[in-house]
Amino acid sequence: MSVSADGPYRHVQGLSRGLAVLHAISRTANGCATIGDLSTVTGLHRTTVQRLLKTLETEGYVRRSASDGSYRLAHKIRQLGDGFTDDEWISEIAAPVLGELLQKLIWPSDLCTIDGTSMLVRETTHRFSPLSFHRAMVRQRMPVLSTAAGRAYLAHCGPEEREEILRMVVAGGGEQAAIARNRPAVERIIERVHRQGYASNDGEWTEQSKVGALALALGHRGRVLGAINVVFLKKAVTIEQAAERYLPPLRAAVARIDALLGATPHPLIGE
Repeated sequence: MSVSADGPYRHVQGLSRGLAVLHAISRTANGCATIGDLSTVTGLHRTTVQRLLKTLETEGYVRRSASDGSYRLAHKIRQLGDGFTDDEWISEIAAPVLGELLQKLIWPSDLCTIDGTSMLVRETTHRFSPLSFHRAMVRQRMPVLSTAAGRAYLAHCGPEEREEILRMVVAGGGEQAAIARNRPAVERIIERVHRQGYASNDGEWTEQSKVGALALALGHRGRVLGAINVVFLKKAVTIEQAAERYLPPLRAAVARIDALLGATPHPLIGE
């Protein structure tokens, strides 16, 4: 038995290891890590890490992403500190709804939030969709101006935020910068989203020219939080067909997430 400065108390090695795993997750750049990542960072055996993660998951401090099997801090961690981001809170609530949406659409969907000049995929059903053409989508970045998710976000965020995003896109250069400099074109994109009631991409993203997508902004209490899309092959479904078939369940999913956000106390402010 080791003796501390406060008295003859035994050092609880299991607790120290569990805290090491939590700290390792909180220090990752993307807020998530695999068992292998955590084993490398902490120096603990993979079996030990797996056992600790299972306990932490049961207690509500971490959650396992169904999209890629990685582990993230769960909202209960806010009781210990600020390592849990609002985006992770949103994605934790949205993940089960995306799973339900997959059962109705079959085509995959992504939950995306703004991250600088890109839409960052936080959760996805690509891994589980039999029609998916890109299995590893979590943490992938998508251009704001050429994707349905990005267009949905731009059309519904505040004007000051929109201007700042466009300014950063221009500063970054490249194909997106050329679009952002053409303000009439940007205005047409935004006007079309509002006129249609949804955002779309019919192959304008050059890296995914065979792909089409629809997206709706995800908002809560008057604030846009991100966007949810449904992605499909253009040769299989036209934008018009997709809007007719997929928009109703997509709208229902967005409304469901909004309701769950309202019913789930914010982990930081409790409301």
